[in-house]
Parts: sequence; C-alpha cells; structure tokens
Amino acid sequence: MQETALKRKVVLITGSSIGIGREDAFAFAKEGCKVIVTYFKDGKEARAVQKKCLGLGAGDVFVVKLNVMDDESIKETVRAIVAKFGSIDILVNNAGVIVWKPLIEQTNIEIENQIRTNLEGLIKMTRECLPHVRKTIINIASGAGIDAYADLSVYCATKFGVRGFTQAIAIENPKLKIFAVNPTTTATRMTNFQGMAASKVAEVVVNAAKGRYNIPSGGDVNVWEVVKW
Repeated sequence: MQETALKRKVVLITGSSIGIGREDAFAFAKEGCKVIVTYFKDGKEARAVQKKCLGLGAGDVFVVKLNVMDDESIKETVRAIVAKFGSIDILVNNAGVIVWKPLIEQTNIEIENQIRTNLEGLIKMTRECLPHVRKTIINIASGAGIDAYADLSVYCATKFGVRGFTQAIAIENPKLKIFAVNPTTTATRMTNFQGMAASKVAEVVVNAAKGRYNIPSGGDVNVWEVVKW
C-alpha cells in the first residue's frame, strides 16, 4: 500500500492540549503538517503545545478554544478553521472524558458529560467538519469499545458507539479514509498516568493517516497490535 505524505496537510485534533491529543499534535508537527490545537479548559497548556509544535517543524499552528458539548462552539471553531485554512485534510476526533465508578454511583451529570463529549460531541464535530474534510477522519475509540469493563459502563457505551459510528460514516463517505484507533490503557490524566506512553498512540494515529495499515475504511486499528510497548 502506497503511503501518503503528510507535509503541509491541515490536521485538526480535538482535545489536543494534553494527553493523547497533545502527542498527536507533536507527531503531526514532526511531519511538517499545519496543526490545529483545540482546548476546552487548558489554555496555557495549549499555548505550550503550539510553541513546541512550531519547534518540531509544523508548517503552522492554530490554537482555538472548543467545547464539543456546545453546538455554537463547534460551529464557530469550524468556521474559524475554514476561514484560515480553506479546508481540513485530516480530522482527529480525540476529545474525551472518563468516570471510573460503578453505574449506580455515577451522577446524571457524570453520565451526560461522558455521552455528550465522547459520542455526541464527536458526531456533531464530524458532521460540521465533513463538508471540508478532504482525506481522512480518525476517531479515537478504545479497547473499552471492544471489550466491556466494570466501573466503565458509560465510557464503554460511548466507545462502542464511536466504533459503530465510524463504520457507518465510512459507508456514507466512500471517498474518505475513516478509521477508529483503539488505544489500550494509556498513561494520561484519565488513568493517573498508568499504561502505554501516549506518544505510542500518536505514532499509530499518524501511521493511520499515512495509510500504513492495510485495513478497509471504517475499520479498527488496535494500538496494542501494531506497536511494541
């Protein structure tokens, strides 16, 4: 399979001020991409990501605040990106939240935040970006979207949903390459920094964008199967 060069490609990464998203930004910057860093609360961290991305060779870095639970924020963000760059080559839907509790102990707000961020927000962000995406959509799902885990019932539901959504929109959009990248436990704030290095997940995301994995559009890239850790 012929790989796609990423230099100068416009890459939008949701939730890229910390964690996996931040490492995604660094990895795409090393490829010479134009990187769009979005953040919700961590503005200082987003500016630090911008600075490092420029040092790593990014063609440009645009920082924008985004709340994927707010319809107008999604629309305003996409409008600003299109006004600056004209189009989006690669969309990485990375923003996510998690609650580690049995369902009976979760509040309605905790349930809503996970569903609205991990699934509803991802779907709405994709819909808003879709007319402008030229190449690839990568949805960050999870091993918890393949196997179920106690104390993660709502999170699992959202990630199972992300994988189903990925499969369906790949059918609807045959000219795009659309994948679900499924990390295992990854060392981020979500997991109290236990697990695989987030940079390893970012490596897989970039390779998926390059077309390195011989999988059909709509398919899964299981991180633990393609990297050593």
